[in-house]
Amino acid sequence: MKLFEILPILEELAPLPYAEDFDNVGLLVGNQNETIKGILVCHDALENVIDEAITKKCNLVVCFHPILFSGLKKITGKNYVERAIIKAIKNDISIYAIHTALDNHQNGVNKIFSDALGLQNTKILIPKENYIKKLVTYTVPENATQLRNALFEAGAGKIGNYENCSFNSRGIGTYLGNENSNPEIGNKFEFIENIETKIEVTFEKHLESKILKTLFSNHIYEEVAYEIYSLNNKHQNIGLGMIGELSEPMNESDFLSFVKTKMQCGGIRHRAFTNKSIKKVAVLGGSGSFATKAALQAGADAFLTSDLKYHQFYEAEGRLLLADIGHFESERFTKNYIVDYLKEKITNFAIILSEENTNPVQYF
Repeated sequence: MKLFEILPILEELAPLPYAEDFDNVGLLVGNQNETIKGILVCHDALENVIDEAITKKCNLVVCFHPILFSGLKKITGKNYVERAIIKAIKNDISIYAIHTALDNHQNGVNKIFSDALGLQNTKILIPKENYIKKLVTYTVPENATQLRNALFEAGAGKIGNYENCSFNSRGIGTYLGNENSNPEIGNKFEFIENIETKIEVTFEKHLESKILKTLFSNHIYEEVAYEIYSLNNKHQNIGLGMIGELSEPMNESDFLSFVKTKMQCGGIRHRAFTNKSIKKVAVLGGSGSFATKAALQAGADAFLTSDLKYHQFYEAEGRLLLADIGHFESERFTKNYIVDYLKEKITNFAIILSEENTNPVQYF
């Protein structure tokens, strides 16, 4: 397969518009016309992982963390980032990063984290804001069903667990075409008063160009009347973190032992015990100190994340068990999920899980 054929598969797994603004996701190194012979999936595309890709004849490395995060002004091999990039380029190896595009996916990093702990009734902890737009358009009743169905097919009309959602109302539309007009109904210079259907649908903002293309190609009017609004609604199926419930409550000590075993932690740093049982658990893979207040507001008994600083442990206010299980550990099973997904989608060459342990934190 050519690399450009694989990119849509990766973007289906983790849509790039889902990523946080600060992030650097997508194709970081490589030529889209390159023929791909094998894919190596890893957590971090370090130099030893590039060596592994060379040995295993994989010329595409799909990594969770982007090896290129901040801008580079020089590539001289003076640090681990530059050495990995130089080796990849020298050996015609492409690098694709997923990171927060998968963090924000409802089946992504935090669902994987939740599933590893057996959490039930899960939902997004911090739903993404300013991501929903609304299209309003007008057409004749005879065109309404075709147009509406085409918009649904393009991705509009999805609200939570429901699809094909729209609001439709009838009214009177008017127009008068000038000398350059070619009206579908009536003639130029003729005042037309016609029954029309008003169609309202919501859509994710990254679909806007696709939605508009669909609108124009399925609308019968020469000039299409439409409006697009940005909504303040939170997107309940896109966002960071997740909260769910254990099948049975645990005391705090047993819960941390359970987490340590399931997530294969070298150690867990935690706030003082609250002496409450643990039933409702919030998780956020990677650096999640910003989400402690959200976990409290959601009524969590425990919040599991990583990279907590000294003073951030105070933010639990003695109301929940706040625990730092390790950055790598909290995202541990993400690369396995990516491998399983790609194996289902691509069957004509090897998809290989990296055997390199790229966790920089060790425990004594």
